[in-house]
Amino acid sequence: MFTIESYTNSLKEGLQQHSDQLIANIKETTKLHYYNKIDLLDFTAFVQSHALSITMFSMDREASEVFYQGEDSSVFGGSYDLLEEIESYDIPDEKEDEFWEFYDQNDEVLSNIETKAIVEWFADCWNKADGKIVKLPVYFSFHDYDECFDLHKKEWISDGDKWF
Repeated sequence: MFTIESYTNSLKEGLQQHSDQLIANIKETTKLHYYNKIDLLDFTAFVQSHALSITMFSMDREASEVFYQGEDSSVFGGSYDLLEEIESYDIPDEKEDEFWEFYDQNDEVLSNIETKAIVEWFADCWNKADGKIVKLPVYFSFHDYDECFDLHKKEWISDGDKWF
């Protein structure tokens, strides 16, 4: 039997299993020499079913990804995959139909729980990786969501506000 509490706990445990990997990958991004045309970094989570991937995009203020195509191999511009298709929640095969019925009945509540848990987990990993040493504005968002989390200011803002 699935409950909101058991789902929340399992989701948080599933995310925690990938914390060391995420922290190490965030640390790698703090060492990058960012191309001077980059205005902000956008860490974007792509959530599908019970899987998650996170990519960092280097962006300008016109909401376009910035690429560096010069000769200096030490300069970074583009995207950086932090996590690729991790499983954030384990559903036993024999319980899959029951789980999706539970999820459909609690979709809005569970979606809000997921958003909060993923952002808190990422922000915690960001802090443990000393991400604040990156001086560029840095945001965490979900693909196609209207809000994003400002990692320096530790607050939610409209996705459109990060471009100004």
